[in-house]
Amino acid sequence: MNTGTLDSLLLSRASALEAVVIGASAGGVQALLQIFAGLGADYRLPIVTVLHLPDDRRSQLAEVFQQRLGVRVKEADDKESLQGGTLYFAASGYHLLIENDRSFSLSREEPLHFSRPSIDVLFESAADVYGPALMGVLLTGANEDGAQGIATIKQLGGLTVVQDPADAQVPTMPEAALALGPADFVLPIPGIQALLAELNKSQC
Repeated sequence: MNTGTLDSLLLSRASALEAVVIGASAGGVQALLQIFAGLGADYRLPIVTVLHLPDDRRSQLAEVFQQRLGVRVKEADDKESLQGGTLYFAASGYHLLIENDRSFSLSREEPLHFSRPSIDVLFESAADVYGPALMGVLLTGANEDGAQGIATIKQLGGLTVVQDPADAQVPTMPEAALALGPADFVLPIPGIQALLAELNKSQC
């Protein structure tokens, strides 16, 4: 587990990244606002985020985050191709998957870990598509959703980041991930924000 800056090996891997996926649940809105605070219009990678939401209420996450961030923010649409420099949020009531052609698909299959959208569904589909060109980030949350997904990203060669459980508002989710195996980075929120900034520099 690495809690410092990117070493030369990780830097070489980071420069090859094509996408970032992030999952959060309880306590996630505040964590994400802090992580994304430094993102500007020059951010190069697509970032796809699942935050657990009530199934019966329309999400306003894209609108809320767009008002506060410099990067482009939108809700992911079915069949939409991923674009760099965009922060995508999963809609409420649908699983969000990434297809082989780097487009989104939405699914109404049964909830996983009582959640739809499910972090595992996004992470595992993205890992299948991007392999070593993917970074996954798992944050605060009250169940085990995302733990298997972050393990799959690791198994397929991607970079993995887990919020330090001691820093999480609800540590259950990061603890579940670390119980399955080590992550490349275990960081508090400021460290994850700094890592995203460093990744953007490596894309130059």
